[in-house]
Amino acid sequence: MSRATKLDRLDALLAERDLEAVWFARPNSFAWLTGGDNVVDRAGDIGVAAVGYDGDSVRVVTNDIEAERLRAEEVNDPVHPFVWHDCSLAEAVADHSQTPAAADFDVPGFESVDASALRQPLTDADIEAYRDLGADVASAIEAVCRTAEPTDTELAVAAELRQKLMRQGIDSPVALVGGGERAQLFRHYTPKDEQLGDYALVSVTATRGGLCTSCTRTVVFNEPEWLAERHDAAATVEATALAATREVGREGGTAGDVFAAIEAAYESVGYPGEWRNHHQGGAAGFAGREWIATPDNDAPVELPQAYAWNPTVQGAKSEDTVLVTEDGFEVLTRPDDWPTETYEPVGHEGLLTRAKPLRR
Repeated sequence: MSRATKLDRLDALLAERDLEAVWFARPNSFAWLTGGDNVVDRAGDIGVAAVGYDGDSVRVVTNDIEAERLRAEEVNDPVHPFVWHDCSLAEAVADHSQTPAAADFDVPGFESVDASALRQPLTDADIEAYRDLGADVASAIEAVCRTAEPTDTELAVAAELRQKLMRQGIDSPVALVGGGERAQLFRHYTPKDEQLGDYALVSVTATRGGLCTSCTRTVVFNEPEWLAERHDAAATVEATALAATREVGREGGTAGDVFAAIEAAYESVGYPGEWRNHHQGGAAGFAGREWIATPDNDAPVELPQAYAWNPTVQGAKSEDTVLVTEDGFEVLTRPDDWPTETYEPVGHEGLLTRAKPLRR
């Protein structure tokens, strides 16, 4: 059912743009369509294989170094190899494809395609895989926070988190650890050789099977007097963003509509303009953010879809990846034996449960 839904979306794209084929070599879209991984070099934007669809069948093109491995371990679709030193992946795709065609990477003579809209909303199979990923990521980040000590360095904590995730086949392109001093200074606290001190914010964006999930946890050793109030403010904004996402999605609204609710929430909790200091997050799925909300972003709010809102108030942050449906909310990175509290969204009915700081 999941593959059929995705092929229906591709059929609609081919018809709308009068194309004969469409190709994907970016790792997130390759994984979305095949369920496999085409990455060897994590620093590159394009994988070692491309997957194409022509309205009848799906096939994979890759070089003869990778073909047997992909057949054995990554994909179930036919794999067509080319001699690695004869041409590039783009040239091989052009040789194998009907035209006119489009691709999500640079292929001479092809139109371009942005797959983000195709990947939304999530399919049932995507959601099941997302539940497993979210639970594993939350378990790892919370385990790291439970054993962290104020004398640990940010680098050491980040390394432990990455290791826990990798043991479960989870990559972590973003792993941020900010100790008590640096977390107040910077919204993106890339880890340094500095001790945690009074408290720490630990944030991660992690990926497996192409899906991406984001999560932040706060661990406290010697609590600053302002931390609880700022965390509650950020959590209230996050609860508001989630409630607004469901309402806007039901009404067929846009990312900009949700952003307006976020801006109003910051003002309501006593931090007007705080949103200017950090992006607020947005839709998640086969990218860390399929889109990021801004005042003028007209991206449609799809349901059911994962959303990772990440409001900050200087030195505090609240963030989980949450499946939002027309009926409600499911926290994919659900806290496991972790302190939580319910928050009332600004301008919306209902209460939402969010993670609190862990006091050690």
